[in-house]
Amino acid sequence: MRWLLPEHIDDVLPEEAMRIESLRRKILDLFFEKKYELVMPPLVEFTDSLLTGTGHDLDLRTFKLVDQLSGRMMGVRADITPQVARIDAHLLNRKGVTRLCYCGSVLHARPATPTATREPIQIGAELFGEQGVAGDLEIQGLLCRALAAAGVKGARMDVGHVAVFRSLVRKAGLDRELEASLFAALQRKDAPALKGLTRRLAAGTREALLLLPELYGGADVLALAEKRLPRLGEIDAALATLRALAKASPIPLSFDLAELRGYHYHSGVVFDAYCDGVAGPVARGGRYDEVGRAFGRPRPATGFSIELRELVSAMKTKSRK
Repeated sequence: MRWLLPEHIDDVLPEEAMRIESLRRKILDLFFEKKYELVMPPLVEFTDSLLTGTGHDLDLRTFKLVDQLSGRMMGVRADITPQVARIDAHLLNRKGVTRLCYCGSVLHARPATPTATREPIQIGAELFGEQGVAGDLEIQGLLCRALAAAGVKGARMDVGHVAVFRSLVRKAGLDRELEASLFAALQRKDAPALKGLTRRLAAGTREALLLLPELYGGADVLALAEKRLPRLGEIDAALATLRALAKASPIPLSFDLAELRGYHYHSGVVFDAYCDGVAGPVARGGRYDEVGRAFGRPRPATGFSIELRELVSAMKTKSRK
C-alpha cells in the first residue's frame, strides 16, 4: 500500500514515454517552423497572477498551497495559457504580433472525466496581437497540421462562439444572476429550464435564447442562425468568423452556438478537437482577448493546447488496428 499513487496519477513507463517524447519533438518542430517561440513558465506561482483573467473557470481546478517563504497563496498550474499571456504582457511586452509555444505538465484538483489523468501534459501555441478572423484561421490551421503530424484518424472539431450568447444578454440588459442561470441551463441543454427562465423576457430575446440549443450541426446551422437570430453587430461578426473557419478547415467542423465553455475566460471562438480512439477532446482552444486586459495590457489573443497523453493514446489505438 505504501507504493500506491494518488487516484488519477500514474507513472509513464518507457514505451509510452518514448511515444510522448517523439510526438512532443515533432509538434514543437512544427511550431518552430511556423515561427512560434518556446517559453517555459514555472510549475507554481502566486494565485494573484496564476488565476488572473480566468474568472471561476480555473479556480476550482487549481491545487493551492501556502508559500513558506512569503506566506502568500500559491497555485500549481492547471493550465499554461494564462502564464503565457502573463509572459507576453509583462516580460516580453512587444509591439505587433507575438507567437509563443510551450510544453509541460499541469495538475488538476479533479480529473476532467472519470478516466482522465490529473496530470496532463499540455503542448500548445498562443498568438498575440492578431485581431479578427486572421488569427483564428492561423491557430485552427496550426492545430490541424499538428493533428496531421501525429497521424491520428478521424480528426474533427466542434466550434462555438461565446459572443452570440453574450451579445443577447447585454442587449437585453439582464442582471448577473439571471445571466448565470441561463448560462447553466444552456450548458445542460435544459430546454424546460430555459423556457422558465426566459418567460418574462422580451419576445425577440426569448426566442433567440430558446433557439441556441437547436443551433448545432454542420455549416447549415450558420445560415439558420443568420436568418433567425437578431441582427446585432457582434452576432453578425461572430457568424462571419465561423463561416470563414468552415470554408478554410481541412477537417470536418460542427458548430454549437450554445457551447459556452470558458465563458468567463474566452471572448470569441471556442473549439474542441476530437479524433478516433479517444472519448474526450484531444485539444481545446479559442480566443481570450480579455485575459490581456486583466494583466493591464489589452491585446488580442488566441491559441490552443493539446493533451499530449490523450493524443498518444489515440496513436496507440490506431497502431493496434
